[in-house]
Amino acid sequence: MNERMLRVLEFNKITEQLSNEAATSVGKELSLRLTPNRSLKAVQKLQDETDEAVTVLRLNLSVPFGGITDIRPSLKRSVIGGVLNPNECLEIANTIYGGRKTKQFIEKIEADISLLKELIQQIDPLQQLEQQIKKCIDDQANVLDQASPKLQSIRSSIRTYEARIREKLNSYIRTKSKLLSDAIITIRNERYVLPVKHEHRSSFGGIVHDQSSSGQTLFMEPNALVELNNELQAVSVQEEQEIQAILYKLTEQIAEQQDTLYENVKVLGEADFIFARARLAQKMKAAMPKINDAGIIKMKQARHPLIPHSEVVANDIEIGNEFHTIVITGPNTGGKTVTLKMVGLCTLMAQSGLQIPALDGCELSVFDHVFADIGDEQSIEQNLSTFSSHMTNIVSIMDQVNDQSLVLFDELGAGTDPQEGAALAMSILDEAMEKGARVIATTHYPELKAYGYNRDKVINASVEFDVESLQPTYRLLIGVPGRSNAFEISTRLGLKQSIIERAKNHIGIDSKSVESMISALEQSKRQAIKEYEDAHNLLLESEKLKADLEQKWKQFDEQREALYKKTEEKAEKALTNAREQAETIVKEMRLKQSNSTMKEHEWIEAKRLLDTSMPRLSNRQADNNVEHKDEILKELQKNDEVLVKTFNQQGTILEKISSNEYFVQVGMMKLKIQRQHLKPLKKETTYVEKQTTPIKSQSLIKPQLDVRGLRYEEAMHELEKYLDNALLSGFNQVTIIHGKGTGALRKGVLKNIENHPHISSYRVGSMNEGGSGVTIAEIK
Repeated sequence: MNERMLRVLEFNKITEQLSNEAATSVGKELSLRLTPNRSLKAVQKLQDETDEAVTVLRLNLSVPFGGITDIRPSLKRSVIGGVLNPNECLEIANTIYGGRKTKQFIEKIEADISLLKELIQQIDPLQQLEQQIKKCIDDQANVLDQASPKLQSIRSSIRTYEARIREKLNSYIRTKSKLLSDAIITIRNERYVLPVKHEHRSSFGGIVHDQSSSGQTLFMEPNALVELNNELQAVSVQEEQEIQAILYKLTEQIAEQQDTLYENVKVLGEADFIFARARLAQKMKAAMPKINDAGIIKMKQARHPLIPHSEVVANDIEIGNEFHTIVITGPNTGGKTVTLKMVGLCTLMAQSGLQIPALDGCELSVFDHVFADIGDEQSIEQNLSTFSSHMTNIVSIMDQVNDQSLVLFDELGAGTDPQEGAALAMSILDEAMEKGARVIATTHYPELKAYGYNRDKVINASVEFDVESLQPTYRLLIGVPGRSNAFEISTRLGLKQSIIERAKNHIGIDSKSVESMISALEQSKRQAIKEYEDAHNLLLESEKLKADLEQKWKQFDEQREALYKKTEEKAEKALTNAREQAETIVKEMRLKQSNSTMKEHEWIEAKRLLDTSMPRLSNRQADNNVEHKDEILKELQKNDEVLVKTFNQQGTILEKISSNEYFVQVGMMKLKIQRQHLKPLKKETTYVEKQTTPIKSQSLIKPQLDVRGLRYEEAMHELEKYLDNALLSGFNQVTIIHGKGTGALRKGVLKNIENHPHISSYRVGSMNEGGSGVTIAEIK
């Protein structure tokens, strides 16, 4: 992008704001060097990176960029042979640590931030180098004693000499305090001295290293300390030499890793730069734009990025789809130039990976060039008029413009004769349109108000002016050309009505028609906006009503389920009572069996009473078990297979007695059963319906029962039930498998069979039937 265009649109102010959001010097540098990108793919990646960082910030997470500095100058010095000082080494260690912490932090984030994670994967932890530096240098950039055994020994000697020197000086203070200006020990020229009064110089004795500003105090080194101070200085020189050796070794280790360190700094700076873009987006309350390369700009409630949010007026703007040129007319200070700069600046921001201050769903295009001719750039040095200055710039623009250009003209054709200027403006707009550029132009010329009606892909727009308050509203009205409002403003300011009426007579019929048309368009626009707002409010109310209804339906559904649950709990209690009644019926049946011979029809009737004593659950549960409610209406035919619901047994239709009664063969028995107790079965299908009560469903009866492994009482209970069902199923013979074992089960089975009224005989199984582990009973 042209540097002049970036300056005219004040893009540098955006980069300055961006740099203030960066946490590191590297990130600040990248922010200040930011320029728009012209590749659709690259711009989309930049936007995706910014959006991922915004996602992290929305989670109230703060990336730990602390301690990271631009160590690249130090790395360069290490490579060319320089020895890094302790502070430089410490900065490198802190940057390594900061990079590792940043990498760990981003890796732990569970949100979908694949681009950020891919970026920080390039960071090398370099933990060993960091530990080596921290072993030698503390957090205040001091070389530690343990940096080397030799340095530790030297510093031990230094502390010994210092202690001896201080001991001697303290003895001087005690014995010759009257000769001293102050009872303190101080250092001059790296040697320990005492402050001696000037008049006692000769009596004190020693070397003078300095004096006070008044000359009344001399800083003297006693003769007895000269040798000790000399020895201390010698050891101090050894200390400095050892420190330099340690720093040289550290510098060599750093130089060996300089490529990796360079890459770490680059990645960390890039990550900081991305998060700076995200923080700026949050401050601007910006949104991620959709990016295209078709020249389409579509923004809802877009705001100028450099105007405070509390002061700026948001506007909708669209270009590049139905129309490619917008001509904005209206009074001065109405916001036309602000609109131009807003569109241009938002485009540059989007192409730089920055989110824009507009509502979600905004769309911006990637342009090869953004051209702007804005403001009075008259050059006194070149003695150019305003018109000449603008035209020089426009000539340069028209030489470069193409179908991948966005062109912004402010007061096109201004500064010369109105008729010639208007004609020139229309010609320039025609040329730009022919080249396929997207153009937004502002003008005062009334001739251009009709321009949009005579050209395809061109639309008029204006900035609204409130005649009542005599103030612009800064609202952009697309599709409505601007009015001068001169008569209305003059009337509000108190100009005589006679003068205004005389002025209206001087206006031509065409001008009056245009003004009337504009007035009608403005009124229609306001009405449309009002209707849109009413419709939007109605939509919001409808959505709220829908949400309330959904919430109430959910509450109703929960209450209904609770009632169902409560009902089923009551049913369960009823079933428990029913089971107790059933047990009573069974006991009575057993008693009858033992006292007298029970006839077949009495047994079946008792069985029916047992089944029907079980209460049904709620209709809801019962309905779930009925597959076809209309099956009651279906007429059954002779030989149809049916399920007798009351016995849960399979049978065959023998004949129809009446419209609602049939003779049914169930095993050996022929029964009269009503239609509602019969369910048709598909042919060649063996079926036993699952009962609608919680009683355990019976499976189809087999000709044998295996009671091995059961406890005695349980086995006897199963045997009783089995013999009852075998009788109903029409079996002539059944096999009871009880095993040999201790013989307890066999004795129980034989005792039960002996007392059963419907067992005619029984025998032990043959060898091929299971031997003494099996008893075979004949049913009469």
